[in-house]
Amino acid sequence: MFDLVADVERYPEFLPWCQGARIISKAEREMMADLIIGFRVFRERFTSRVHLDHPGHIRVSYIRGPLKYLHNDWRFSPKPEGGCIVDFHVDFEFKNRVFESLVGSLFSEATRRMVNAFEERASDLYEIA
Repeated sequence: MFDLVADVERYPEFLPWCQGARIISKAEREMMADLIIGFRVFRERFTSRVHLDHPGHIRVSYIRGPLKYLHNDWRFSPKPEGGCIVDFHVDFEFKNRVFESLVGSLFSEATRRMVNAFEERASDLYEIA
């Protein structure tokens, strides 16, 4: 699961509304990445620093885009019977309150759908029942 989440370049293949992904720089424990997210008339680029602490933790630090801030935190804990528990936390705020009132609820729904897309992708790749 860590590898699936860390494979940012493949996001356009399975994440709804992800129209593009580009790795700006990459090191062993960190990468800088751009994501292009589009939904209806909304299309924005998000630049983030992704901290990789294999195999248990991925932390995303927001650099620039349409938000005031964005925090993503992924934690992966092995289960005794195999597989893992994924704990995901996201917190964000738009820079513009008017814009937030217009698309904030859509953004929350998009986040839920993206989590579902990761679950489906894991099921497809790892044949999870």
